[in-house]
Amino acid sequence: MTLVEPRRHPPKDDVTADQLAGYFRRLFPLHRSITGAGVRATHDILGEILPLERIEVASGTPVFDWTVPPEWVVREAYVVTPDGRRILDVADNNLHLLNYAAPFRGRVDRAELDAHLHSLPDQPDAIPYVTSYYERRWGFCIAESMRRALPEGDYEVVVDTEFMDGALTISEAVLAGTEPDEVLISTYTCHPSMANHELSGPLVAAFLYRRLAAAPRRLTYRFVFVPETIGSIAYLSLRGEHLKQHLIAGYVVNCLGLEARFTYKRSRRGTTVADRAAIHALTRDGRKADILDFFPSGSDERQYCSPGFDLPVGSIMRTPYAAFPEYHTSLDGPDRISFEALLGSLDLYFEVCQVLEHNLLYRNLSPYGEPNLGRRGLYPTLGAAVQSSRRIDAMMWLLNLADGTHDLLAIAERSGIDLESLIAAAADCQEAELIARVGHAGADRQ
Repeated sequence: MTLVEPRRHPPKDDVTADQLAGYFRRLFPLHRSITGAGVRATHDILGEILPLERIEVASGTPVFDWTVPPEWVVREAYVVTPDGRRILDVADNNLHLLNYAAPFRGRVDRAELDAHLHSLPDQPDAIPYVTSYYERRWGFCIAESMRRALPEGDYEVVVDTEFMDGALTISEAVLAGTEPDEVLISTYTCHPSMANHELSGPLVAAFLYRRLAAAPRRLTYRFVFVPETIGSIAYLSLRGEHLKQHLIAGYVVNCLGLEARFTYKRSRRGTTVADRAAIHALTRDGRKADILDFFPSGSDERQYCSPGFDLPVGSIMRTPYAAFPEYHTSLDGPDRISFEALLGSLDLYFEVCQVLEHNLLYRNLSPYGEPNLGRRGLYPTLGAAVQSSRRIDAMMWLLNLADGTHDLLAIAERSGIDLESLIAAAADCQEAELIARVGHAGADRQ
């Protein structure tokens, strides 16, 4: 199966699959959560790819209806069986320990231990990912097949963890363009030992920065790395008003590492320039993609699209969260991710950004009747008929709809003419002083 498109004309010094794999191997073993050393180590490594600025939000800080939780410290955690075997060791697999588990030491019988175990009966070989961020409890996650085989008897339990006054770690990088209009690229760094549902997003986002930094750009790009939910809420408490003033489009980046068809989840408003640019890139040249309407669950798009902000933020994925069987389990491991698929995802996000870059708004400077294109050398008198017809069609549509309200995407949607042809037509018409750029295309700010 080959489903890693698109890949058109990558830059000569562009990222390779081996580079992605190298960073993945370094990031995968880190024990991430919504706070803590694993998150900071993750951001340190990503900071080798793009220049991240660290923001530490102190424990106990109110952020809208939430409060930043204490920082979680993990030293060791394991269980010793009645016959002396050490099992469920967090040092062997980060998923074995209930994320944000409270400290506990003691001996328990098989029945009491079982009350603190989490498994998936319908996936007997998978270790589930389970969290308890806001309720203090201890616990372990175990494959159902191992759970069934546990003998009767007493078990020694060690959960050496601590909750401390610390901070929630956020990192951002702002790549300035020639204009203040912003595009948000948001991803999360809180899931341990999962490949597609965690690391695919940060890797694509980080290398997207590098690619955009090497390309001409007019827009400003804001890259944000947060713990899911509480992190984006905390970030909105810091930057939300700024985003309402400057954001024209945004995307939550996750679930991009499987060889599967792309899926786009619309923003809350559904027809913002973020939605239109993503759908244009996903469906160009006859490509197929699944387009989902907004729903108020899922990932951080639900925070950016909460009614108080209602930002133009959607999400481009390959296989959406919860739609692949390995989701939130140990089966979402290194052997499941495709680095070629990650490259295709990076290509797609870069293509969407290029659509946004070129989606300009124009006004016809000669709107009374059809302008004389021949006098300006824009109407060929000889040449390939088909090529000339396409070029003239693009100019005619552009000149007719360039009224200061239709951006190039709107003209492409209305006419059926590809965006590249309209971009070329706009360049010709602007040079001939037939049109002028006006306003801001897709001004979806609140």
